[in-house]
Amino acid sequence: MQRQRPCWPRTPRMNDAALIAEKAALRDRALAARAALALPGAGEALAVHVLAASPPQPSIIAGFWPIGGEIDTRPSLHALHQAGHSILLPVTPRRGEALTFRPWQPGCAMQPGRFGTQHPATSDTATPDWLLIPLLAFDAHGHRLGYGGGYYDRTLAGLPGAFRLGIGYAAQRVPAVPVGATDIPLHAIATEAGLFRV
Repeated sequence: MQRQRPCWPRTPRMNDAALIAEKAALRDRALAARAALALPGAGEALAVHVLAASPPQPSIIAGFWPIGGEIDTRPSLHALHQAGHSILLPVTPRRGEALTFRPWQPGCAMQPGRFGTQHPATSDTATPDWLLIPLLAFDAHGHRLGYGGGYYDRTLAGLPGAFRLGIGYAAQRVPAVPVGATDIPLHAIATEAGLFRV
């Protein structure tokens, strides 16, 4: 029986060069466009739509702590916790590895992680049923552009049954996101302006 080759780590081939370049160019544009956004109250507006999209039964939901110019996810984390969901936050590992997730609740001790992230100080881990996923850009097909590290693609490949909710500003929607064989689409995207289901 022939063994399947793992998807990660994946060494770019020559025919990947155009895709890599296209993603890098869009990433630069998306970062610049996001940096120009100034939307007071966007985090609170986002929380309304995240809560509306969340499962009706208590679930294990992985969120993320906002960094840089990302939309503020903290109101969403608090709202989901108050609704009875168990909340996890990711720990960013070394490049080439999947994320792990630690339990979070309001007021818990936090510690700094890679790339300016923060995560709970506990060593406990859990596996999510639902994920809130950061993005730099998204399109109508649910394709997402991330920061280029591949952490979420590796993680989602190991969580095929988990629901994938992209999180960002409405202005981060673009006509098309370039995609490769290992890019996994989102089920929906929540923004401060509403919920977009793919």
